[in-house]
This record gives sequence, C-alpha cells and structure tokens, in this order.
Amino acid sequence: MMTTDDLAARAPRPAGRPRSQEADLAILTAALDLLIEQGATQTSIEQVAKRAGVTRATVYRRYADKTALLVQALQLAHHDDDPALTGWRDLDDMFGDWAGHISVPRNRVLLRRVFGTVDDYPELIRAYHEANTGRRAAVVREALLLARDRGELPAHIDVDVVADVLSSAVIGHLVGRPDDQSAEQIKAYFLTIMKQFGYRPVTKGSEKI
Repeated sequence: MMTTDDLAARAPRPAGRPRSQEADLAILTAALDLLIEQGATQTSIEQVAKRAGVTRATVYRRYADKTALLVQALQLAHHDDDPALTGWRDLDDMFGDWAGHISVPRNRVLLRRVFGTVDDYPELIRAYHEANTGRRAAVVREALLLARDRGELPAHIDVDVVADVLSSAVIGHLVGRPDDQSAEQIKAYFLTIMKQFGYRPVTKGSEKI
C-alpha cells in the first residue's frame, strides 16, 4: 500500500489552476479508509467530505460520483515500485512477498471489500484488475516459467493453469483463513499448493540456489 506522501505525489491534476494537494490527499485517504472500514455500499460522498474536512462541493469538483472517487482512491493505493512489477528472484521470493502483503489485516480487508463489489460496483473490481493484472500477471508467469526451466516444476506443467490456481488461492485464503495468520503460515499455504503441482526447489547441499 502507498504512503500518504505517495498519494499526494500521484493525485490527479487537471489543466489550469492547481488544486490543493492537501485536499486531494485528504479526500483520497478518507475514501480509501471508508472503503476499508465499511465497504463501497455504505460509503457516501458526504462521509468522505466530512472525514476529509472539506465540503461536498470540493469533492464533486474532483469526482462526478462516489464510484469515480473510489476507483481513483483504489488506483492510487498501488505503487509503481511494487516488487511484483520488478520481478522476483524465484518462487520462494514471490510467495514471501505475497505472504507479507496478505498478512497485513488492512490489506486483507481491502481485498475482500474490492472482491465483494463485483456485482454492485463492477468498476471497482475492474480498477483493481487494471492495477494488478497485465504487467503483474506477466511477472508471475515469468517466475513460473523460470522455475520450470530450473527444473523446480515439471517440464510439462501449464504455467497459465498454475497462475489461475494461485489467483484463486489468494481469494480462498482471504475468505477461508483467519486474519491473524503470520506471513510464514501464509507462505507455507502457497508452498503446499505448489507441491501438488510437483514444485521442488532446486537445492545444492543445504543451500537453495
């Protein structure tokens, strides 16, 4: 997740008179916090304005409606230096990164809130996919292909099927496992799934290579 400084730096700017960075940041932060706390359906422009310390008119000058505001807040909650976008050393590194993120209760709740909007606010789930698929999916596929090339996965394995199963596994953990699991426990969850695909990390002596 991004810091408030990151959000301020990336807040959208229109042509013409500059907007107040403080107001931009306060509005987006309030919208994201309320989305996490109570979900999209229960969040209103009025609540966002009150939480941000601005008027409703200030919010509406920036966003046409609640959905547009929440989409922007969700898009800005992701950062360009995400390790997932620069690649992982190996699958162990990848699962460690995933587990570290999913082990944070706030992140878990946000993901559940987003996935739960699929029917009522499809734009939100679309914004999430735009921020997390494409480039991210390509990096995951690259990591799986590298593992296969190293002999850590069977040569015949379909890495696209594995990637789909892992995506489903993330959702499965979010809704089926307690929020107090440690990063180590979550990583073990992913590794257990991978073992069913024949995943065997290449080792040299007692050291992983």
